[in-house]
Amino acid sequence: MSKRLFDLILSSLGLLVLAPVLLLIALAVKLDSPGPVFFRQERVGRFGRPFRIHKFRTMRHDPVGQGPQITVGADRRITRVGAVLRQTKLDELAQLIDVWQGTMSLVGPRPEVPRYVAQYPAELRDKVLSVRPGITDIASIEYRDESAVLARAQDPEHAYVHEVLPHKLALAASYVDQASLWLDIKLIVRTIAAIVR
Repeated sequence: MSKRLFDLILSSLGLLVLAPVLLLIALAVKLDSPGPVFFRQERVGRFGRPFRIHKFRTMRHDPVGQGPQITVGADRRITRVGAVLRQTKLDELAQLIDVWQGTMSLVGPRPEVPRYVAQYPAELRDKVLSVRPGITDIASIEYRDESAVLARAQDPEHAYVHEVLPHKLALAASYVDQASLWLDIKLIVRTIAAIVR
């Protein structure tokens, strides 16, 4: 079975089976604070093509988008419902739409915003962007509490760019080298187990 067919089947099943949960999340987001249900942001996809990612909104609506692009610790912009969604990773379920549309995969390097992709080393950029970005990957599991890690840094932005991002890229490159359907299944299981724990 091809990776794309695997993604299409599971994302379709996920959207159908989880439809009641997705509707409840959407309602909770809407009732909790003014603004749209989804947070849409430009990310860099396969072969460097930009796309707009779906996430359930977890922060106060900021139409101008002037806030920082990384979340650090107990960010004041996070709403009450948003805090729960982030802790349980339920905000990421909206990306099943992106997988179904074909801009993302269930498993693959997490898509970054253009400003951080511009800082990828040339030797890693083409490799990491040669596959569709994913909802989960090895780095997502290892950095599940990334905002808490950055909150302990004196300069969170510097720590992200010079410490966290290089490690994430190394893990992403490793995934590309080893990519297989069986590896994807194992990472999906590990992700679910990490969320349950």
